[in-house]
Amino acid sequence: MRPSASSTRHSAPCALLRRLFDAAVSAADPARVVPAALPPRPKGRTLVVGAGKAAAAMAHALEQAWDGPLQGLVITRYGQAVPCRRIRVVEAAHPTPDAAGLAATRQMLALLDDLSPDDLVIALISGGGSALMTAPASGVALADKQAVNDALLASGATISEINTVRKHLSAVKGGRLAARAAPARVVALLISDVPGDDPAIIASGPTVADPGSRQDAQAVLARYAIDAPASVRAWLDNPESESIKPGDARLAHVDTRIIAAPGLSLAAAADVARREGVAPVILGDAIEGEAAEVGRAFAGIARHAASAAAPFGRPCVLLSGGETTVTLRKPLDGTARGGRNVEFLLAMCLQLAGADHIHALAADTDGVDGAADIAGAIIRPETLARAAAAGLDARIFLARHDGHGFFEALGDSLVTGPTLTNVNDFRAMLIV
Repeated sequence: MRPSASSTRHSAPCALLRRLFDAAVSAADPARVVPAALPPRPKGRTLVVGAGKAAAAMAHALEQAWDGPLQGLVITRYGQAVPCRRIRVVEAAHPTPDAAGLAATRQMLALLDDLSPDDLVIALISGGGSALMTAPASGVALADKQAVNDALLASGATISEINTVRKHLSAVKGGRLAARAAPARVVALLISDVPGDDPAIIASGPTVADPGSRQDAQAVLARYAIDAPASVRAWLDNPESESIKPGDARLAHVDTRIIAAPGLSLAAAADVARREGVAPVILGDAIEGEAAEVGRAFAGIARHAASAAAPFGRPCVLLSGGETTVTLRKPLDGTARGGRNVEFLLAMCLQLAGADHIHALAADTDGVDGAADIAGAIIRPETLARAAAAGLDARIFLARHDGHGFFEALGDSLVTGPTLTNVNDFRAMLIV
């Protein structure tokens, strides 16, 4: 049976949106970006350490390209391991650290003892490393760190603010991993998942000096009214909680290289759009803010682009990246499953109210938006009408932060499985 004109009209924009997303993910594929960034072989040993959602894929790419002996350990999220022959891959929990991550981090740190200036440490760092590479500071129990981490994630704090606290509660973040490796040379290969690509924020900067202070961490906890455990408050009152500062001699031999980033992935998506005859407009790769508010604002931008007065002309696609936040409003009924990208799309969809010509995709490039193994979703001009016909009230789903429940019911979820990389959120608004 031939497809109807309506289904053809709507399938083509959705297929293009998926190609744009795939191009963004492909641009950050460790198999593409790791080999070209590797340093020459050292006189001494080569050790590999690291953590993040892309860490196992990065380790595999390194093994394939490295022509000398090496050993090491990297930590990745459960379900995202890639087989390696010489580098041990350990799976642990994300976004809340667990005992597996704690044990693996201790083993990783032990590998860095007794190194010489002739040795080389290659650190493979990507988004998610903050939770996966966990070593609580002196006197802070893992349970206390978990409690602070979960409270911050639910508070609406930005990733920069969250990592400010994490760095001061850790024995590995805020430059401490690289300091532990001194006097060996350290080459850190980073896949950025943070707005602005600041190496000190990516995975809480385990190889990078930290210009922030413990007072900054205390200010974040106060700003979001986080009731931190007594051990956390006591540690932050202790001057020893300070992270490694710029100018520290132990970091003199650290070479930090960002090998994939949100901006590069947006550029790759823009190239695909041009080849398809669609004008790309990159709105920025560092968009932050409350996901629903950003969604409503972007709805206004999309409406303007769809109007005759818009400067872009149709067809065009508006691309953006970054990391929004979701502040959970209690009480929740315990059944909601959401993520910042589907929250963005729900709010955008409601604001558009069925406006013609506008399709949108929002997804996390790691394949996981929130806690569910769903990358994100797609909206179309008829999304709200289809929802109403199915008895779904988008406003109720948004109020209880259940974006995944809404889009799954419509069959509009974007499911990719783990992509084994992570350059944060990808958003594309296609105006046809």
